Amino acid sequence: MTRAPRSRKTPPKPPPEPPIIIWALSDGRAGIEAQAVGLADAIARRRNATVVVKRIAWKGQLGRFPWWLNLLPRRFMDPSSQIEPPWPDLMIAAGRATLPVAIQMRRWSQGRTFVVQIQDPRTPLHFYDLVAPPNHDRVKGENVVSITGSPHRLTPARLKTDYKAFAKAIDPLPHPRVAVLVGGRSKAFDLSQERAAAIANSLQLPLEQDGGSLLMTFSRRTPQAARDLLHARLHHLPGIIWDGEGPNPYFAFLAAADYILVTEDSANMATEAASTGKPVFILKMDGQSLKFRLLHEELESRGAARPFGGAFHGWTYEPLKETDRLAGEVLSRMAARAEARTSAGDPAAPDAA
Repeated sequence: MTRAPRSRKTPPKPPPEPPIIIWALSDGRAGIEAQAVGLADAIARRRNATVVVKRIAWKGQLGRFPWWLNLLPRRFMDPSSQIEPPWPDLMIAAGRATLPVAIQMRRWSQGRTFVVQIQDPRTPLHFYDLVAPPNHDRVKGENVVSITGSPHRLTPARLKTDYKAFAKAIDPLPHPRVAVLVGGRSKAFDLSQERAAAIANSLQLPLEQDGGSLLMTFSRRTPQAARDLLHARLHHLPGIIWDGEGPNPYFAFLAAADYILVTEDSANMATEAASTGKPVFILKMDGQSLKFRLLHEELESRGAARPFGGAFHGWTYEPLKETDRLAGEVLSRMAARAEARTSAGDPAAPDAA
């Protein structure tokens, strides 16, 4: 007697993860917002999530008060901030203006919102579920996960998409293509006309000798005098010097570059450049900073960056993937907290990852 073959039942698919809401909160400054949004987007790539960008603003000068005077009720916020229920499952905050909200959010949400503060908050760490500073801030604690540099928005997909938007202008340019990311004035650094002239001279000779092309962008902090000088000295070279008008080619330049040069004042730009896997050179500015020196030494130790000595040369290294690593750590800690609360019968558990 022949037995009929047993039917193999397909195991049931696990139920889809419930969606979560992520707030990316900053004071609206481009470099600060990019960190919060970059981490939020990295989490959303791993998890069913909706990212909502919010910009905090305080009435008058309240946002400049010391943190311990900044535990302010929501009525002191500018209405444009829109900090109101329903509260998110996860809030990622960056910048000192966000500290009062981050400190109060767990109370407002009755513990349902998982609060991540980027950078060193310079406040007691127990106010937050997770603190994510750069290694060069040298912050230690059980709820601290430090990374090299800062979270950012760069992904291979973003590079590919942005390059396509500028391909007609970039494709005819000769190699080596040199992307130069110019920052500007900050608490620790400045870019004088003299320093800008030195940078121009250090770029012109190797580009002319190698027959390459220049892809230069400026930040909002670049002094106009330095910007004008760099343009005047280098505009005769093949390439593109972005004037700030129209779509920003920043990521397209990173995608197209054979070498990347970054002024030493920006952790964001240095980290994004080191996430491409391409040789990164650091350009000297006026001023100095121990924290930034530590960052650049860390990038050098990972094989990503070197000081610029007036000549281009290549090497290889493993691209930084710190934003993705941090995203995984956030989700892991959210899941651990949710599991602990569920086991304890805590009604606040539904913020789970």
